[in-house]
Amino acid sequence: WLDTGTHDSLLDASNFVRTMERRQNLMIGCPEEIAFSQGWIDAAALRELAQPYLKTIYGRYLMRVAEHG
Repeated sequence: WLDTGTHDSLLDASNFVRTMERRQNLMIGCPEEIAFSQGWIDAAALRELAQPYLKTIYGRYLMRVAEHG
């Protein structure tokens, strides 16, 4: 839980999430990835969900997750 009750704390939280995502090469709060890792969808379904976003970092990330688990 990140406290974002002020403008400063919202910026701090945003910077924290950005730093963690870059350092760990993961995305925080990615529902498609969670569904895949929990076995609720398979790699084919994940690739299909990624299709509309392929021109974005998010879409490419989903494709990478689908290919490499």
